[in-house]
Amino acid sequence: MLAILVIGILVPVIAGLGETTRAAFGILPALGKHDFNLSAWQQLFQLPGFTTSLRLTLISGFLATGTSLILTIFGCAWAYNASDKCYFFDKLKPFIAPLLVPILAAPHAAIAIGLAFLLAPSGWLTRLFSPWLTTWQLPPNLTTVQDLWGLSLTLGLIIKELPFLWLISLVALKQIDLSKQLSIAQSMGYSYANAWFKIIIPQLYPLIRLPVLVVLVYALSTVDMALILGPNTPPTLALATMRWYNDANIGMLLPASAAAMGLGLLMIASVFVWETTMTLIMLVTKVMTRTGARGRHWKLVSTALATALQLTLTLGFLSLVVLLIWSFAWRWSFPDALPTSWSYQHWLRLLTHWPLALQHSIALALGSSTIAVVFAVAWLEVQDRFGGHLSRLTLWLIYLPLLVPQIAFLYGLKVGFLRIGINGGMNAVIWAHLLFVFPYVMLSLIDSWRALDRRYLQVAASLGTSAWGCFWRIKLSLLLKPLLLAWAIGIAVSIGQYLPTLMIGAGKIETLTTEAVSLASGADRRLVGVYGLLQALVPVLAYTLAIYLPRLISLKQTIK
Repeated sequence: MLAILVIGILVPVIAGLGETTRAAFGILPALGKHDFNLSAWQQLFQLPGFTTSLRLTLISGFLATGTSLILTIFGCAWAYNASDKCYFFDKLKPFIAPLLVPILAAPHAAIAIGLAFLLAPSGWLTRLFSPWLTTWQLPPNLTTVQDLWGLSLTLGLIIKELPFLWLISLVALKQIDLSKQLSIAQSMGYSYANAWFKIIIPQLYPLIRLPVLVVLVYALSTVDMALILGPNTPPTLALATMRWYNDANIGMLLPASAAAMGLGLLMIASVFVWETTMTLIMLVTKVMTRTGARGRHWKLVSTALATALQLTLTLGFLSLVVLLIWSFAWRWSFPDALPTSWSYQHWLRLLTHWPLALQHSIALALGSSTIAVVFAVAWLEVQDRFGGHLSRLTLWLIYLPLLVPQIAFLYGLKVGFLRIGINGGMNAVIWAHLLFVFPYVMLSLIDSWRALDRRYLQVAASLGTSAWGCFWRIKLSLLLKPLLLAWAIGIAVSIGQYLPTLMIGAGKIETLTTEAVSLASGADRRLVGVYGLLQALVPVLAYTLAIYLPRLISLKQTIK
């Protein structure tokens, strides 16, 4: 199974980085460049807006990741708080899961498009409060989306990454004896908030370090969300690199490759800074714990975090709602709060003719997710039969495509594919999607696979069932729900892939994401709403199937 990791993941990533590195240092035989030099880097540093792009990248990436982590920890503490001293936010607990699931399932581009429709000067929020509160009869002359500081991009990243980190953290907390440790801490005079800060967080963060770093790398290197929500003059470094790659002047391939490598080096530096900062915070927390202080001044902070958490989830949910409204709107003039006329035109077309983008998206999602589940099951089953375990190094290698900026190796991977005769067809794009789908599928399945009660297999084996019989009839039956959930996660990841589809597919493979992102720049909002909503609906349908299919099968078996 090591061959799956090496051939399927490591070789494409390393080969892609190698090709990008060659071009970054002046070696690009297609342009007649064969000599090692630093001219590409010199040209890069002289490009207008490079410093601003770098600043925007760092601000949006670190601010989004840090805020998401803080809100995640607060959300976990709030979810586990069984105290009767509750404020209004605690009454919302039953509604949190219905808010989290669609936001988590929706691709990044869908959330970004919905948020743009929500926050734009002529967006839904402005319409809801106009003119009765704002007195605006026309859209205000304000920059609420694609602002120069990238704040709307930061907000979009927080909205999308918060549910992911929150659910990951809730799963990780099961490895900690939470109730016992909190009870002991509170019996020693620590408040609930202080117990979390001084005792739980130092144990929780090491368990979620890898997902947090994945979020950091994505936030620093996102292209699709930056294209929709980020500033354009100049854009973030990842988006600028993408534009340089697509420049009509092919000579820009060299500085673009240098920018891609620079972004990779920026990731290494950013991870180092992040981990150093977190280490210092943990040391300070340890020192504060040893002092024995029982500080209780957390009410104001808790109120602020509760408000921020509510607003974040509400904006995420409203972003999907406004996509739904625009997909059915026909006439919606400012400042009307709702459309004055509705149309089912775009949806009716789907009943008679599925757009090519939808067909490609479903084919890519089903192909990459199914292959990823098969590989993951094969890997885990081989380990069960022949011994071994998933070491920390292997875990990092599986995560490698998520820890390297996509733009840093996808261009090189495209060149490598062309050299071995793989053109930009569906198979190549499925392979590119698999690089990102497999890590999520593998890591979502590991815990459930390891938690399986082996006594069922032992009893079956003692009754004469073969190893293959135990695998097909016992193990896969017991793990049907986790397998389907991993498959659904793979579909959601594949649907959201923008850059791999665009670069490896050479622009020939249309998907819901590529079409939605390209249309978001100024096309008909109704059509954009349809494509954005379809992006979210396909993963939601996959999750629904994964949740309810095992129940239906179990019900049928009970009736029989």
